[in-house]
Amino acid sequence: MRRILTFLGPYKIGIAIALFVMLVELSVELFQPFIIARIIDEGVMQEDLGVVFRLGGLLVGLSLVAFAGGIISSFYAAHISQSAGLDIRSRVYHKVQAFSFSHFAAFQTSTLLTRMTNDVTSIQQTIFMSLRFFIRAPLLVAGSVVMALVVNWQLGLLFLITVPIILGFLFWVMKRADKMFRTVQAKLDTVNRVMQDNLSRIRLIRVFLRQDVEKGHFTDSAQDLRFQTVSALRMAEMTMPVILLIMNATIIGVLWFGNIQVQAGSATTGEIVALVNYATRMTGALSIFGWIIMMVSRARASSVRVGEVLDTETKPFTDKKRTSAPAAVNGRLTFENVAFHYPDTSMPVLENVNFDIKAGERIAILGATGSGKTSLFQLIPKLYEADTGTIRLDGKDIQEIETADLRQHVGYVPQEPFLFTGTMRENIEWGKEDATDAEIEKAAKRAQIHETIMDLPDGYQTLVGQKGVNLSGGQKQRVSIARAFVREPAILLLDDSTSALDAGTEKKLVEALQEYACTTLLITQKISTAMNADRVFLLEDGTISVQGTHEELLKESELYRKITESQFGKGSVSYV
Repeated sequence: MRRILTFLGPYKIGIAIALFVMLVELSVELFQPFIIARIIDEGVMQEDLGVVFRLGGLLVGLSLVAFAGGIISSFYAAHISQSAGLDIRSRVYHKVQAFSFSHFAAFQTSTLLTRMTNDVTSIQQTIFMSLRFFIRAPLLVAGSVVMALVVNWQLGLLFLITVPIILGFLFWVMKRADKMFRTVQAKLDTVNRVMQDNLSRIRLIRVFLRQDVEKGHFTDSAQDLRFQTVSALRMAEMTMPVILLIMNATIIGVLWFGNIQVQAGSATTGEIVALVNYATRMTGALSIFGWIIMMVSRARASSVRVGEVLDTETKPFTDKKRTSAPAAVNGRLTFENVAFHYPDTSMPVLENVNFDIKAGERIAILGATGSGKTSLFQLIPKLYEADTGTIRLDGKDIQEIETADLRQHVGYVPQEPFLFTGTMRENIEWGKEDATDAEIEKAAKRAQIHETIMDLPDGYQTLVGQKGVNLSGGQKQRVSIARAFVREPAILLLDDSTSALDAGTEKKLVEALQEYACTTLLITQKISTAMNADRVFLLEDGTISVQGTHEELLKESELYRKITESQFGKGSVSYV
């Protein structure tokens, strides 16, 4: 919670105002029973209407002050809680943006969503309730005990005995509830993960007739969440009957011993009424302690979860000198003895990778699944950092280039195309925010998607569903390629980005690439695509086993010949 409290620093003045007017409101509420006692003893019992009207008018005036104080306090409490919630959520989001890929293995998407939404909302609500009620309730209880002792110290001792007993019980409940609400939040993560997995794979689930099985998975996780939530709420809500039992017993004691004192002349009727009034107010304040426990326990659990994200160390890339990349980049790319393994794993993905790609050269990369092709791509824009070796751009170590500057010169099309909710134009423009209509159209034509877009009802203003749900696989790939083209990068990385294209469209795209002045690395499984490259790299077990032109590899690599024969047929290719 201490980490979360630091977000309240910018709002000290607002907090001071909210607390001040809350104290004014509280003071009036504590003084009201005292005035009522005087109205009874000096006005009603003495049949003096003047006293009744005078003190009654004072009571009404003070009530109006308390009403105004409550409104002002609520306004500032709402403003502070909403602003602090925005700050926390923004900080968490920015922190997640700085995560490396290894961090996403520790934090699943579903739990990050829960922490940025449900957990932050819980903290936000607790901040508001703290400024309005959580601080006010304990002060009301303490103030009522003090005023009860002022009115009649002998009967006030009953409150002094019972209140510590109730507070001890509430402290025990809070400790138990705190652990239980942490479990609730963890179960909520599970429900969100199941929902996310199901909704993102709904087509596959229906094709394989897995609806009933997946419904069962969701029901099981939802049932676990319900059970844990009910248990936690039951623990928090059991405080009410206990508080009412003890406080009602206290009120009976006040009435019993108060009657004896009234008959003995050592107490007045007004004093007894005031004490009962204080007891009633204390009961109301203590009764919301169960609610306070529930919200504070949930907020404590949420603050721990949010703190885990904020406290995650995001190690910056070890840029050696961190200088800006030159405005003009030719695109020569060199790997020198590069090795890499993923965090939390010991097995290397890439070992002793060496190559020198000339500016403007087109390279096709082939290899079996798991050979390290995508991993090699991810090292170039520093999505991961190489363990050993050096990667150079135009002869300069990329660790000496600002990461943001480096990525400005890289166009990357991932293996799985991802489109955002928005128009076709916006999805292409996402690669370059200030792209003109001409640049967007040029990129779309090169990616062989312009004619498809123009056939749509609204052309470039046609809305794309979430993740491109209303487009085919090939269309999504071509829009993703256009997004990379519009950047006009010095280095273009295509990670098996033509797998869903038909032969004719792919041929046109490859021809367009030949006219594009950039260094192109293309991961592919198609020999027909590799044949059009300047050189082919064959990746085996994290190492480039052989490289050369298509013709050279046919002569030098038995594996390459086998791949070619598997796609074109044995005997259909000449190796001479």
